[in-house]
Amino acid sequence: MARYEILGIGNAITDIVAPVEHGFLSRHDMHPGTMALIDEATAERLTAALPEAKRSGGGSAANTCVVAAGLGASVAYLGLVADDAEGAAFRADVAAAGVHCPLPPQRGGLPTARCIVLVSPDGQRTMNTFLGASVGFGEHDVDEVLVGDADITYLEGYLFDPPAAQAAFRQAAAAAHRAGRRVALSLSDAFCVDRHRDAFRGLLREVDLLFANEAEICSLFRVNVFADALEATAHEVGLAALTCGQAGSVIVSGSERVSIAAAATSVVDTTGAGDAYAAGFLFGQARGLGLAESGRLGSVAAAEVISHYGARPEMDLRQLV
Repeated sequence: MARYEILGIGNAITDIVAPVEHGFLSRHDMHPGTMALIDEATAERLTAALPEAKRSGGGSAANTCVVAAGLGASVAYLGLVADDAEGAAFRADVAAAGVHCPLPPQRGGLPTARCIVLVSPDGQRTMNTFLGASVGFGEHDVDEVLVGDADITYLEGYLFDPPAAQAAFRQAAAAAHRAGRRVALSLSDAFCVDRHRDAFRGLLREVDLLFANEAEICSLFRVNVFADALEATAHEVGLAALTCGQAGSVIVSGSERVSIAAAATSVVDTTGAGDAYAAGFLFGQARGLGLAESGRLGSVAAAEVISHYGARPEMDLRQLV
């Protein structure tokens, strides 16, 4: 029996979420709905310009881990933070959610990462990310014993940028399969796919479950039509959960297609929607539930998260199971 149902590996980030008008985005030359990497100085400047903000633990895989723990899963997480106030806050945040996070804080390097999430009146989020200490994650940070103790190791595509992190992903995937465990991967953002398409395609050979949205999966396979991306996915991945925003999601397993409706909700902030969906789906798969029920859990978890500001749930998610 696995000690943990889910192990997440990703960028450990503090989220700074703030409502802004569209004019704020244009004044700072931002494209709505995108994610941009920024340096430390820009992060400080944007943070100071915000009229109000809510701080919480963040990072895509960490969000997924917290939501999965809220559903009742046993969860662990690997990611780097600095020995600073933001790092301490991150570690306390995931620990309070019931997520095991064993890596010690790093000293003498970059500060803990932060993501400045700007939410426009339509609920769309525009992210500006300073990766800080998180970019140092490498093979030496992969706890192979912990990987072997997890039913599913979930890899965050946002981390898949530095060569050391790519090597760490391959090492973690190999360790998981040696232990007879499963590997899941989120493509995270079309920006990530565009930068590392060939490397992601190579990693697919070691992935049992893929998460992506329409833009990401079309970019991965260089197609313009979602139906073509579905066919390509079926040939290269054993199981994939592809999200389509308000249109719900499609689960692809060989020739099987399962359509999942989006759960009804009031959209306030779409930050973390994909992370929460992945949490629900991973929870279902770890518990041996079918594709339709796993998709439903993903849909209702995402609906809860987007009904308020921030990427962490505000209700007891166990009532959704």
